[in-house]
Amino acid sequence: MKLQRPVGIFDAGIGSYAIVERVRAAFPAQDVLYFADRGSFPYGAKSPQQLLEVVQRATAFLHGQGCVAVVLASNAPSVVVLEPLRAAAAVPVIGIFPPVAEAVRRSASGRVAVLGVRSMVDSAAMQAYAAAHRGAGEVLLVNASALVELVENFDFVHRPQATQAAVDRFIGELRAAHPRVDVMTMSSTHLPWLKPCFEAAAPDVQFLDPADSVLDELAPHTSAGAGLTRCVATASAELSLEDFNTALRALGTPLQAELVAVA
Repeated sequence: MKLQRPVGIFDAGIGSYAIVERVRAAFPAQDVLYFADRGSFPYGAKSPQQLLEVVQRATAFLHGQGCVAVVLASNAPSVVVLEPLRAAAAVPVIGIFPPVAEAVRRSASGRVAVLGVRSMVDSAAMQAYAAAHRGAGEVLLVNASALVELVENFDFVHRPQATQAAVDRFIGELRAAHPRVDVMTMSSTHLPWLKPCFEAAAPDVQFLDPADSVLDELAPHTSAGAGLTRCVATASAELSLEDFNTALRALGTPLQAELVAVA
């Protein structure tokens, strides 16, 4: 499949497909190369240096495939290592960030929660980001890595009742400990796949998707191609290409990933 001036979109797996869909809808003529770096999953368990090395490899791979811009569709490395990545990259890199300021604006109590992977919520970079954007609000940083796993292993597709039960427990425990929280940000690109589960678990809470800002930043780098999307993926012993393609079909997408190796 020959792509014309594609934009690259990647993270450690199925999470970034939600961003691919958003880009497809906003820029229907744009060619897209979607890279699911499942061989590097989970980003959330990596140190800042490991994160930087992984996303540098992925960005260099996408540049080598002809991408004119790259969307790092993962909150954790965007918050923790985006600036050094941009400094080293040969193409523009667009990150995705927790919408802390918007969450505080929408909150009646002034207390909000950022749900994300451990490496992000535990990082000094995320603490500084929250402090810079919270205004007069209070921001709770919550490790939701267990919920990210429900998406990456496709339990949310194949075991919906068990997935709902897990989300119910997670949100129930969070709200019992912090009852004033009334807005939560789904700050892993995996988590918006669970939005119906979140809303069922807490219908009185607002759940925000951080993807909206990506489209505005990407727009200057888009062009008119054939509107093609090519999907490539790495794999591991635990996360196979076959399972990934099964999940893509279950999501109703015509895409089929090709296995690639990234040095």
